[in-house]
Amino acid sequence: MTIQIAGTGSALPERVLTNANLENMVETSDEWIRERTGIEQRHISDQDTVASLAAKAAKEALAAAGKTPADVDLILLATCSPEKLLPCCACQVQSILGANRAVAFDLNAACSGFLFALETAYAYLTTGLYRNALVIGSEVLSKIIDWNDRSTCILFGDGAGAVYVEGATEPGHGLCSMVQGSDGTKGDVLSCAVRSGEYVTMDGREVYRFATKQVPLCIEEAIEKAGWEVTDVDFFVLHQANLRIIESISKRLKIGMEHFPVNVTKVGNTSSAAIPILLDELVKSGKIEKGNKLVLSGFGAGLTYGACTMIW
Repeated sequence: MTIQIAGTGSALPERVLTNANLENMVETSDEWIRERTGIEQRHISDQDTVASLAAKAAKEALAAAGKTPADVDLILLATCSPEKLLPCCACQVQSILGANRAVAFDLNAACSGFLFALETAYAYLTTGLYRNALVIGSEVLSKIIDWNDRSTCILFGDGAGAVYVEGATEPGHGLCSMVQGSDGTKGDVLSCAVRSGEYVTMDGREVYRFATKQVPLCIEEAIEKAGWEVTDVDFFVLHQANLRIIESISKRLKIGMEHFPVNVTKVGNTSSAAIPILLDELVKSGKIEKGNKLVLSGFGAGLTYGACTMIW
């Protein structure tokens, strides 16, 4: 048995912060940001919380799957930017949705969080403990960013993405293989202290080196486990950290950028929300079709990384 994604959803705050806006906030320029990251703008929350964005995305995913909150068995919410230590964001989402039957809890694997949560859902569903799950990545990173630090404030945005997953209904479709990994020895290159007025700090060069080396390796491992060739993949749905990182991964895999859809230019790095937001965009636009072979892959603080393959 395996699992399939039956519905997707996403939510972005209304306020857009452009590179031109940032020029008035910190010593930077639109040209400098575009050249190094590919980012043009990002969405910033004024009132939305991790839980409220997650609930909006979850409602869309449920509607797309033709389900109601009463149908949900499990809610897994990946985030590294919760407003509260307790209650967890997943329980807040359960309350907002009225999904009274669902078991709910959070995971934190930073930008790899959605993949880790999806693979946790796989473990629960394939062992028969639950029949279905809402898997959500949601972040309000703007409140843990130092807006005077141009090395980080240009990168991040807020948003949420969600998928409704259930047991695969057709042979040959659904999740095919998974790879996960962590390297705690490099944890300090991307970190944020417990809420004490501290902000995200990052060694950008080290993160770039890690991502451009490790992500292609774990993608290749996941593809091999699925029994595929790299050229079999229709779309690589990657964590949207930086356009230059995605371009480097494309080159290392020797696969054209037409197979690497991107939205980082418009939403920035939304951490655990990045993959499900992009996935929802691809589904709504009709770019992903039944039978397409996909690779989902990400990396983040920890350092963590992961990849999975699926047939849509």
